[in-house]
Amino acid sequence: MKSPARKRRTRAHMIADLSVNHVERQALLCGYTIERIAHDYGIDLELFTFNKKGEMEAGTILLQVKASDRLRLRLDHPDIPFRIERSDLSLWLAQPTPMILILYDAAKTVAYWLYIQSYFRSLEDFNLFAAGKTITVYLPTANVVDPGAMRQFARYRDQVLRQMRKVAHEEDENDLFR
Repeated sequence: MKSPARKRRTRAHMIADLSVNHVERQALLCGYTIERIAHDYGIDLELFTFNKKGEMEAGTILLQVKASDRLRLRLDHPDIPFRIERSDLSLWLAQPTPMILILYDAAKTVAYWLYIQSYFRSLEDFNLFAAGKTITVYLPTANVVDPGAMRQFARYRDQVLRQMRKVAHEEDENDLFR
């Protein structure tokens, strides 16, 4: 008698877990923490940072992690092309804190990152409403996910928080004169 087929752990499941583990390790090496988001709708992880005294810092960084066994590296270009869904991009661009896309190369055990809001802000003629169902982004191979990258993500977050505070204070000042 043949037994019924059971659920299987596929290679895709394994490299997805390895990719998150890789990102978590880089954060832990900085003294930071990662929270996995249980119900994934386009955001996998939330990065929390701490200062040198071990005190939690304000704000978080959002991370979406993708994994592949075969990244398409082009000899004529130092960037890695990667297709993203327009529906994901719409959510990511609406985030008030930094949204980082991370692409993990399971074959080489290395990950690359892209700061989504900054990337699309730098494109002069991009129109989300005119875009197709998928959009190709290019992750620089120089953007390796390591402890230095984690600290850079925290600096991006700090820049955003400074801008938000400035706007909030300007609005408070304007209210005084009404």
